[in-house]
Amino acid sequence: MRLIQNDFRTVLENVPIENVCFQEPIKNHTYTKLGGISDLFLTPSSYDEIQFIMRTAKQYNIPITLLGKGSNLIVRDGGIRGITLSLTKMKSIHVSSDYVIAQGGAAIIDVSEKALEHALSGLEFACGIPGTVGGALYMNAGAYGGQISDVLEKTTILTENGEIVTLSKDEFGFGYRESIFRKHEYVILEARFKLEVDAPDTIRNKMSEFTLARNSKQPLEYPSCGSVFKRPPGYYGGKLIQDAGLQGTRIGGAEVSKKHAGFIVNIDQATAKDYIDLISYVQQTIKEKFDVELETEVIILGEDN
Repeated sequence: MRLIQNDFRTVLENVPIENVCFQEPIKNHTYTKLGGISDLFLTPSSYDEIQFIMRTAKQYNIPITLLGKGSNLIVRDGGIRGITLSLTKMKSIHVSSDYVIAQGGAAIIDVSEKALEHALSGLEFACGIPGTVGGALYMNAGAYGGQISDVLEKTTILTENGEIVTLSKDEFGFGYRESIFRKHEYVILEARFKLEVDAPDTIRNKMSEFTLARNSKQPLEYPSCGSVFKRPPGYYGGKLIQDAGLQGTRIGGAEVSKKHAGFIVNIDQATAKDYIDLISYVQQTIKEKFDVELETEVIILGEDN
């Protein structure tokens, strides 16, 4: 059931009007340019606001969905009921000795650039990952042989009960594209990365190398949700899709990229249903041809029309 403005009256008591938007099209906040309407879209600018929103939503049983930069995400065409909480205004980054401390809404690309400014190595792999710090922790994002679990030391979170606590490295539950943050409704407020001092030119050269590789191999000219599938044990998902002859396969406006088989691109006003139907078709085909289960890496949220 779509909620209306009166349903949120208590939640809005302590949220500045500039951080509130009703009936917001989620397609404006996702890299795929997909997604229906959010009943209430909030962009808090302080920890107190976030804490109030979470506690009040829990008290009144209002569903709440966290959204970063929407880079590894498909939101269904029916949109998101209740509250969509975006932390993109919470994006401060600072450096202390060999640590970089960043708020959950900061772009992980910006964090890698800040590390470079201070001659700190360890986040070069993140120079092309388009998500937020919170999203990177949630997914244990990685590329080019590095991942968040290599460098994250501690993080400050807001629990489901509205308590602010700090988790240390042995509590993160990291695995391949897995973390404790996927198992709980935690809000990631801040992350602290432990890096190593290195020559700026060495760091910059690595980042340039990774950026060149990304630009040459990935279909950045189209909206997409990034890599759609996790790497199946013993295989490469993109190679299986390529070998199955699925590149260029299209449903509606969604197409398996001709440039990189692991991506599905929005080439002509695709809907979320187009994307989800094409994902299912790829999974079914790979299962039939190679007896391999492709598990989605992309997160799918929201309701169907």
